Amino acid sequence: MRDAATVLAIIHERGRQGLPLEDIYRQLYNPSLYIRAYERLRHNHGALTPGATGETVDGMSLKKIGRIIETVRLERYRWTPARRIYIPKKNGKVRPLGMPCWSDKLLGEVMRSILEAYYDPQFSTHSHGFRPGRGCHTALATVKRGWTGTKWFIEGDISQCFDQLDHGVLMAILAERLHDNRFLRLIQQMLTAGYLEHWTWHATHSGSPQGSVVSPILSNVYLDRLDRYGEEILIPQTNRGDKRRTHPLWKRAGGALRRARKKGDRDAAKRIAQQRRAFPSVDPDDPDFRRLTYVRYADDFLLGFIGPKAEAQVIKEQLRAFLHDTLKLELSEQKTLVTHATTEVARFLGYEIKAYHADTKCGRDGRRNVNGKIGLMVPMTTIAAKRAQYMAKEHPIHRPELFMESDYSIMMRYQQEYRGMVQYYLPAQNVGCLNHLHHTMFVSLVKTLAGKHKTKCTAILRKYIAHTQTDHGPRKCLRVTVPRAEGKPPLVATFGGLSLRRQEGALLEDSLRDLRFVSNHTDGVQRLLADTCELCGMQGDCEVHHIRKLADLHRKDRREKPEWMQRMIALRRKTLVVCPACHNDIHYGRPLNHARERILESRVR
Repeated sequence: MRDAATVLAIIHERGRQGLPLEDIYRQLYNPSLYIRAYERLRHNHGALTPGATGETVDGMSLKKIGRIIETVRLERYRWTPARRIYIPKKNGKVRPLGMPCWSDKLLGEVMRSILEAYYDPQFSTHSHGFRPGRGCHTALATVKRGWTGTKWFIEGDISQCFDQLDHGVLMAILAERLHDNRFLRLIQQMLTAGYLEHWTWHATHSGSPQGSVVSPILSNVYLDRLDRYGEEILIPQTNRGDKRRTHPLWKRAGGALRRARKKGDRDAAKRIAQQRRAFPSVDPDDPDFRRLTYVRYADDFLLGFIGPKAEAQVIKEQLRAFLHDTLKLELSEQKTLVTHATTEVARFLGYEIKAYHADTKCGRDGRRNVNGKIGLMVPMTTIAAKRAQYMAKEHPIHRPELFMESDYSIMMRYQQEYRGMVQYYLPAQNVGCLNHLHHTMFVSLVKTLAGKHKTKCTAILRKYIAHTQTDHGPRKCLRVTVPRAEGKPPLVATFGGLSLRRQEGALLEDSLRDLRFVSNHTDGVQRLLADTCELCGMQGDCEVHHIRKLADLHRKDRREKPEWMQRMIALRRKTLVVCPACHNDIHYGRPLNHARERILESRVR
């Protein structure tokens, strides 16, 4: 049987060639695909979150994979309703989130990998969400580099997109390329499995299962129809003209300039040349020139239009009609806007986007090289909202909920939160505004450490203030150093030390690259495949014991640590491959000697 990398590479090639995919249900019998799925999912925080049945990644084994494959082979696999909770949104509303059981996650990841390998090479280049090698930065780079001269932005947002996906439309789209009724039936059963809310079952008549690993690729397959509509119908019927006509005033000044030069009047020629720079070389209101551009990330999309506002409104209504009639979706009235590119700002992926216009800003050659260029900005409301998390009554405050953490952990937490904002907004024109956030977090961190140690902020500054070197010179920062055993480097946590200069190169981090199907197994998967208990040495039918993080083991008193805990600390791994007897003893807190005695007794018999 082929390994996972070979199977997915073959499926990817068929997708690249545009060939239909047949008899793919048999690929669900391949154990290597489940091993790859386990390798991808086991590190997720949700892997240890129980679903409706209480099953998690803890207790994962090759035997469990065999049971899933057997039920799939006999077409007896039944999806468990996901346990539903609600998480808050920024606007004060809540979003439903489903938590499936571990077996459903594992099988769903296998199906997702097959669908992604096949469909990704067929997706439009205008789509950037939930795709390998693409992300928010690639979508924003497309806008910045290719939308120069845009007059109007059409901001699009689909209302409750993932909850309103029509099952009939989705299955019809899938059936066009996937010629395997058993595989399609399995997807249909997953969509209609329902969910449990307060232990009451509810049917799902529409939408993709929130929280499922398959939902992103299914939504991309569904919304690819929108991409194709924009790419093949809307843009061709809107665009016209090869280039703008020459501006009449600029053309007239050019004639006067040629006549002055012909007469040899150098002073007049210089004066006319300066006057001509006040006019654009081409007519920005040329009625015979139109351009429409489009980009989408998940259910948010943005269009740039060169033309009058009335035609932009028509394009918006055409999109609304297509979504309603063909995909049975609705545009959000509040978030779908037509904004002027120069005098207003459009919001997309957390950025403010606008077209610059400044006659006074010229390059070395005297040309107005700023006009029409697209700029990306950090919204000041975003900075204010982030600062508010560390403030009270307009002043930075301490965070008493962190007093039980070590200084190293506290500083690491602050740095991770700050670095996330900086790395995301580095391409912005005004990324320097994050200095306000840095100051607020800096004071809050110092006050938190001072409150923990019950000392003054000046004492914390004297203890932890330091300097770090960056590509743009030294930067002041706070640094915690934790020495370790001989031969090991110390643990270092730093807050700050990040340059806030705009870096357009940051856009290249999400640059498009081909799919890569890696078959090299990590250490944890190799230990699972060895199928040998790492505590008693028993071979066969072993399971994997999982914990959330190693820090939980270090918090316990050294004298109370059992043998399995010492083993995990020595391995520096969050997993331990054990036999069922040792696994039960771990969960019930029994000494592992009982497991060894039972194994020895069975061998004697």
